[in-house]
Amino acid sequence: MRISNCYVNAADDGICIKSHDKDAFVSENILIENCTVRSSASAIKFGTRSHSGFKNVTIRNIKVFDTFRSAIAIESVDGGILEDVLIENVEATNTGNAIFIRLGKRHTEKTGNLKNVTLRNIKVQVAYERPDYKYDIRGPELPFFHNPFPSSITGIPGHPIENLTLENIEIIFPGRGNKGLAHMPIWRLDAIPEKVKSYPEFSMFGELPAWGFYVRHVDGLTMKNIKFTLENPDYRPAYVFDDVKNLNMEGISIVGDKKEKNIILKNTLNTQIDKELGTLKLK
Repeated sequence: MRISNCYVNAADDGICIKSHDKDAFVSENILIENCTVRSSASAIKFGTRSHSGFKNVTIRNIKVFDTFRSAIAIESVDGGILEDVLIENVEATNTGNAIFIRLGKRHTEKTGNLKNVTLRNIKVQVAYERPDYKYDIRGPELPFFHNPFPSSITGIPGHPIENLTLENIEIIFPGRGNKGLAHMPIWRLDAIPEKVKSYPEFSMFGELPAWGFYVRHVDGLTMKNIKFTLENPDYRPAYVFDDVKNLNMEGISIVGDKKEKNIILKNTLNTQIDKELGTLKLK
């Protein structure tokens, strides 16, 4: 399947690949390119229906604007596979979230996989206010107070996301995280719910302890040439890693935040991180 040269203005997800039947073929050999997307849900999305899964998908040259949820949402939550995916050359402005990657186990006892995914050459500007205020049909308000959500990559206990590469990524975050509004301190990381069977969404865990990236249950993560810019102060660290193995961080830049410890590691093994980056290892 090929989708190219489209302008999408949608009240639901913009371009969304699904896999409905657990006994059907995998959605594979797909090219999506040269499209512009505006959405009051997510712009580019795999799932939520993901029974058989997705394989060999390339998405490139995409512009996203005024999008309520995620610019990129990659979800494998119904027992299928999700592997061999390349997403490159994406520019997103005024979106609620940059990147959301989730392996779950929603309506099945079988756990699928999510592996061999590369995201590169991506620039995203995350809004503080809701980005779809001009829509007649807007995304649903959350029933709890929260600070701006970070991007997230989350597997489930015993089933990590595997072999993920993020390269040449720039994300501009609004900041303004406020302990008086909501607070999840780093010493309470075990209190963040797993939500193994919940509907996948970047806000699914409630308040998160990082302003840039929250990563949990991952084996094999390379982050190369990643630049985060914080427009306003935020009390949280830029990165939190929990139960992560084989982490390589190279060429990491954090602008607008001068905390001494901006990378938090818990239960994280075999790491290679730029020496000039301040890290804090938790027991």
